[in-house]
Amino acid sequence: MTTTLPINIDNLISQRTVESERVEYKARWNPESVLRALCAFANDFHNLGGGYVVLGVEERDGRPILPPKGLNPEHIDAMQKELLNLGNSAIRPAYHPLASVQEVAGKTILVLYAPGGETRPYRTRVSLSSRSSEWAHYIRKHSSTVRAQGEDERELLGLAATVPFDDRYRQTAALNDLSFQLIREYLQDVGSGLLNDMPGLSMEALGRRMNIVGGPTESSFPKNVGLLFFNDRPQEFFPATQIDVVWFPDGPGGDRFEENEFRGPLAAILRDSVTYIERNFLKEAVVKHPDRPEAERFWNFPVAAIEEALGNAIYHRSYEVREPVEVRITPEELVVLSFPGADRSVRMADLQQGRAISRRYRNRRIGEFLKELDLAEGRSTGVPKILRAMRNNGSPSPIFETDDDRTWFLARLPVHAGFSGTEGHVGERDSGQDISSAPQVTDQVTLQVTDQGSQLENNDNSDTTPQVTPQVTPQVTPQVTPQVTKRLGHLVSRLQGEMSRADLQAALKLADRQNFRSGYLNPALEAGLIEMTLPAKPNSSKQRYRRTPAGEALARRIKDSRK
Repeated sequence: MTTTLPINIDNLISQRTVESERVEYKARWNPESVLRALCAFANDFHNLGGGYVVLGVEERDGRPILPPKGLNPEHIDAMQKELLNLGNSAIRPAYHPLASVQEVAGKTILVLYAPGGETRPYRTRVSLSSRSSEWAHYIRKHSSTVRAQGEDERELLGLAATVPFDDRYRQTAALNDLSFQLIREYLQDVGSGLLNDMPGLSMEALGRRMNIVGGPTESSFPKNVGLLFFNDRPQEFFPATQIDVVWFPDGPGGDRFEENEFRGPLAAILRDSVTYIERNFLKEAVVKHPDRPEAERFWNFPVAAIEEALGNAIYHRSYEVREPVEVRITPEELVVLSFPGADRSVRMADLQQGRAISRRYRNRRIGEFLKELDLAEGRSTGVPKILRAMRNNGSPSPIFETDDDRTWFLARLPVHAGFSGTEGHVGERDSGQDISSAPQVTDQVTLQVTDQGSQLENNDNSDTTPQVTPQVTPQVTPQVTPQVTKRLGHLVSRLQGEMSRADLQAALKLADRQNFRSGYLNPALEAGLIEMTLPAKPNSSKQRYRRTPAGEALARRIKDSRK
């Protein structure tokens, strides 16, 4: 019964990618308490993807106390056998979690992974005493397991036989439609110990451990979430599974536009589209002031806000609606459009203030994978992150829109005032060019534009204030975010010895040469993590790339972290 989790145990214990509502810690084995928690996770009342019961770890206010207390290793096997029997006799319908024995800080713990069940609602015996025959439904409320009563129980019963779309079987697909290579890359990215077990597993066994395969043994099928993440062409099963990036240099009413479509596994198109936008449309201004040593820096659009807006769109869109996620970029704004809109339980006024909390999540499994890959936030924290990123960049507040029927959702990211009114490609300009159609006020200093170029002028309009031309330096280096850092780690980890550009790009499974150069190769060179074997001939056909000492050190740290 023991297996390996498709998740990094350190992430689980630290709750970095798994929220407290999805984890219950127990210092010791208590069958009744464990059954109630498993029943609650199986019912998955909020469509969050089930959860984890961690045995051998004490908790305080829903947070783990580390180092763990641990369990007696000699008792683990008996616990699992008892749990197997109880899954048949004390939960209806029968339900069995995945169990994994783990070592944390020298202590043995038992982790039970309980995905949302396919035949909910589930109920369990209130007491395992032979004198008791009472059964009840349990659900999760915040970080606690509670008995479902009243309106909650009626709502839970109403969820019977309703499995979210991403967790359903795809009977028109076969197990060989899932890619071992894509699964291997995912497990490596998240640092899962399941990676070491892969060579001895069939696709069915591997898929069941990851909960991306379901159905009876004699008739197994991939689940929709498995095809969306681990098939090279998911659009063949789910039309319009793509991200379209459209650039309107003259605005949406102009005659010119450039369009680029990103198709493939969800994680890949999300990463590649952000890299493409970052490379081609994001610019930084550096304004040097004469009255202080610190330069003022700001971007036309902060990449963290774009990453989160696109991540939310991929997370919350419907894959039954044949409409792509669309990014529309103009000199004035960047807009992310997806279908359908937010759940009706979300008030748009609260969303605009970053206070909205969704009652239901449309794609519980998609969100689970995106969060493990650090590509999405959890528990309604994505919108606050967008607001924070725009505020930290000095940009106007984002605007969120939808229609009365919630058939679409739109996130508008206005351009920074320092870039408004520019012509041509987003953010492109020369030193001294007009970077603001309206005055930009920073610490009582305003950027003014005259025929002679940009000039600094004191806000009090004093006749004696000298006019000075500020130095405005356009920057094209990538914004340093966790995603950029992670991309560099991917490249360094896959670079073995001396490799050509083509071989290294193939090792990273990237089809777009421009995205590879701008998002991976050039930043790694600039960061001093890799170097050319022929630096005097950068365009030579014999050019190869190898790690620098800094790159070797990073590769060792990544390897050690996965042990």
